[in-house]
Amino acid sequence: MVTAQAPAWTAGVPPASDGAIDAASPAVQAVRALLANVPDPEIPAVSVIDLGIVRDVSALRVLITPTYTGCPATLAIEQAIRAALDGGGFADVAIETTLSPPWSTDWISDRGREKLRAYGIAPPPKGAAAASLKNQAPAECPRCGSSETEEISRFGSTPCKALWRCTACAEPFDRFKCH
Repeated sequence: MVTAQAPAWTAGVPPASDGAIDAASPAVQAVRALLANVPDPEIPAVSVIDLGIVRDVSALRVLITPTYTGCPATLAIEQAIRAALDGGGFADVAIETTLSPPWSTDWISDRGREKLRAYGIAPPPKGAAAASLKNQAPAECPRCGSSETEEISRFGSTPCKALWRCTACAEPFDRFKCH
């Protein structure tokens, strides 16, 4: 069984724990392990834990924040989490969605960033500066590692990604939009 690590919360955003049970409890660890195997429906190489969509886990609830307010995958994510919880014997655990604070690309785990890169998606820089929020800084090509890259379109394969091209290896790739 895979043991999931909680995301490293940044910018002073703590988990929104309801304080019902210790985060190190066997029940919470079991729920985290289940969720570590729930893939994001648009990027199946990473889990909802890897992307930082799961903000908090307790024995009573799983708190999620979609990657952006209008994310079309939100319902599919909730359904996949519900199926995992039900299948793992946690049918009584509620799923709550919150939009505040808004999800940030800084919530993507280091492991999630590596999985994105291996999948061919340039992960956003951690602690993105204002310039990178608009993807103005060059992306690192996930195939060859070059930073000789250019944005082709603000619109990639999903609304949360932009289409880029590496001028070194000439391969196109998606880049996660920073926010």
